[in-house]
Amino acid sequence: MKAVEMSSTRAARPYYVPVGNEEQVFKAAFRQGLSVVLKGPTGCGKTRFVEAMAYDLERPLITVACHDDLTTADLVGRFLLRGGETEWVDGPLTRAVREGGICYLDEVVEARQDTTVVIHPLADHRRQLPIERLGVTLHAAPGFCLVVSYNPGYQSVLKDLKDSTRQRMVAIEFGFPPAEVEEKIVAHETGIDHDSAAALVRFGQAIRRLETVGLREVASTRVLIAAGRLITEGLSPREAARAAIAGPLTDDSTVTRGLAQMIDVYLADPPG
Repeated sequence: MKAVEMSSTRAARPYYVPVGNEEQVFKAAFRQGLSVVLKGPTGCGKTRFVEAMAYDLERPLITVACHDDLTTADLVGRFLLRGGETEWVDGPLTRAVREGGICYLDEVVEARQDTTVVIHPLADHRRQLPIERLGVTLHAAPGFCLVVSYNPGYQSVLKDLKDSTRQRMVAIEFGFPPAEVEEKIVAHETGIDHDSAAALVRFGQAIRRLETVGLREVASTRVLIAAGRLITEGLSPREAARAAIAGPLTDDSTVTRGLAQMIDVYLADPPG
């Protein structure tokens, strides 16, 4: 199973700045045993939010990056041959159910619908996980919470969250944070000064206002942070923006030239 991460250490709280009542809604849903769906664009802070909530609630977090090849066995578990004997190995969803952890299915609509249907009895009042291969049904341990996320902007009729899944969950809407909040995030995550962070955020907001078919996605907070980190390594703001923002956003030469012109306007290199 690829792209599964587990975190249960008590280091520092993951840096997350709330922009509304999302923390209160999540914690209320958690206390009531309700599942949660996070809706928002790529790189707007959904994953960091879940990490912060797991920290606050003192629950282990198991993250699964969903993809087209994800199978039910990848989530639930399978029999493996070890030392000449067949042994059952729990998948990440089953581990979270047994341990009372938070299971986060990132970009859940990337998985096949015949795979994600396994979460239905967990996402409603039953809080159960049938494991057909073992002939058992697990009841979720106290503290278990199912969280899924997706980007509505990417969805189509063929890739969308089933209505039967949606109505089992509490929805929290995410967007890009207000400028003053995003500036704090970029400065904190990169170590650059506030003025440099503010310039990156202004550039990012300008990209988000564009309307062009050649732009695959708008500038996320994630790419602004990447640019800031390049600046801390000695790259100029313009060089950092070209590499971390303009480059990843488009392969269209016309759009790339337009972004380069915007970089020249919004991100003047320091004198000398």
